[in-house]
Amino acid sequence: MTKTALITGAASGLGYELALLLANDDYNLILIDIDNTNLQVAKTEIEKLFSCSVSIVFKDLSKPNVAIEIMEEINNIPIDVLVNNAGFGLFGTFANTEWERELDMLHVHILTTTHLTKLVLEGMLKRGSGKILNMSSLAAFQPGPLMSIYYASKSYLLSFSEAIANELKGTGITVTALCPGPTKTSFQKVVSNNTSKNKISFNMACPSAVALYGYNAMQKGKIVAIPGAINKCLSTVHRFVSRKMVTQIVRNLQEKNREL
Repeated sequence: MTKTALITGAASGLGYELALLLANDDYNLILIDIDNTNLQVAKTEIEKLFSCSVSIVFKDLSKPNVAIEIMEEINNIPIDVLVNNAGFGLFGTFANTEWERELDMLHVHILTTTHLTKLVLEGMLKRGSGKILNMSSLAAFQPGPLMSIYYASKSYLLSFSEAIANELKGTGITVTALCPGPTKTSFQKVVSNNTSKNKISFNMACPSAVALYGYNAMQKGKIVAIPGAINKCLSTVHRFVSRKMVTQIVRNLQEKNREL
């Protein structure tokens, strides 16, 4: 029986890489993104490589009630795998960043992701099976000065994923929070144009490798997936030093890698 996967933020980066992995495993795809041009390109490329069905939905996930619009547009097709990947970053002090952009981020990372998960979960529970992959981040494990809303929203996604994973034990449905560190995607360019030779980039990961790690973790039903030994170590730093010190370290790294 053919299964269907829905991926948000699927036009590029980790969303696109995860779409390729799902297509390779014979899932039909529903790709959602605000970038209609690259969404069309992604559909064409995937259809050239695989025999699966690929549908695209052009939506701005920062808009209220967009999750309902998505479910209506796909005619409530049963979703076997939900990948909540869409997201973006914003650099700067909280006092000086634009509230409208922060509100968009909160909608994309938290409200739309949570609402879409609730809507898709209803069908999964009726069928007694399903997999959900939420794109959290290494940022979820500590506060993030100069990217405060981004870090906080990723912390929400981690906590939310762990909580509902526990609630769904024994239902046939698994929830995985993928928590990658810095990854070579367009995210880095959007957040900062800093090209300084002093940037710290030793831990920059390949998106295809991160996607594969997350995909395998999802298929195994792992709750928290942190790709890379260095990232696993960094996720536990707060256990050994004070949160005040960890927060300052994060700020120092942000100032090194971004442009104020």
